[in-house]
Amino acid sequence: MYQVITPKTDAELAAYFHLRWRVLREPFQRPLGSEQDEYDQVSEHRMVVNDAGDAIAIGRLHFNSPEEGQIRYMASAPEYRGEGHGIAIIYALEQEARRQGAQHIVINSRDNTLGFYQKCGYELAEEGDTVKNPMAEHQLRKTLTDINRIIYRPNWCAELQATWQDDIPISDAMGIRIHQYTGRTFEARAQLNRNINVHGTMFAGSIYSLATLTCWGLLHLQLRERQLPGSIVLADASMQYQRPVTDEPRAVAQLSDVTGDLSALQQQRNARLTMKAQVYSNDKAVAEFTGRFAVLAPRSKKDPESS
Repeated sequence: MYQVITPKTDAELAAYFHLRWRVLREPFQRPLGSEQDEYDQVSEHRMVVNDAGDAIAIGRLHFNSPEEGQIRYMASAPEYRGEGHGIAIIYALEQEARRQGAQHIVINSRDNTLGFYQKCGYELAEEGDTVKNPMAEHQLRKTLTDINRIIYRPNWCAELQATWQDDIPISDAMGIRIHQYTGRTFEARAQLNRNINVHGTMFAGSIYSLATLTCWGLLHLQLRERQLPGSIVLADASMQYQRPVTDEPRAVAQLSDVTGDLSALQQQRNARLTMKAQVYSNDKAVAEFTGRFAVLAPRSKKDPESS
């Protein structure tokens, strides 16, 4: 279990700065202490920790002006890379920047991390001269608007939202909108006033539809991540309704809850997965959806029969 915290105690701050040094300074034979600067005292710090309190990932936000925030010193422990912790740090720092009224954020990046930040919605503002200096940094910029609040693959999510509106018009009538995608978690929300039943709570069929689309959306984006073609269909599903939805319906699907895999698509065979979505009324869990999905591989002309 991981969580994002603001390091405050002496032990937390020691773990925070030690990870910064270990990842960003030790490889260049820089001494302990070189990882800190004069802005640390006036900056916002975030750290992902595990149940044991170990520092897993870190990052810092400081303000160059009331309108401009800058994220620096992003680092993840090598043994935990690829698990989405860097995205969690970016999201937490962006949330804080928005809370404090920043209008945009800048990040300096070398070539090896450029793709990561671009996937998080940052655009290249100034290109470094890596021909003359391989260690030169590029500057990236992200304007903080409601549209780009999605932390990971915001362009893909915008395209998916348009697909829902065009191809599944009932989703638009229900007010279903993509709220967040982190690469490992997908959240969609609906407007309660468009889905009211005779009891003044959310219609059960709307809860089912919201959960289904949430799982479908996560699976769709994972196919794009892996550059795999396929048509997603729901084969079977069940829903456990625990209590009524009375406020801000939202559904969350997590990659960690998916069983099955997509490797069959690489052999042009259908893939089958089981997915879950937790439905909330504001922050209270109220229902759980379990769906068995099939991803139908494109049929080749030589073999029209699907497996």
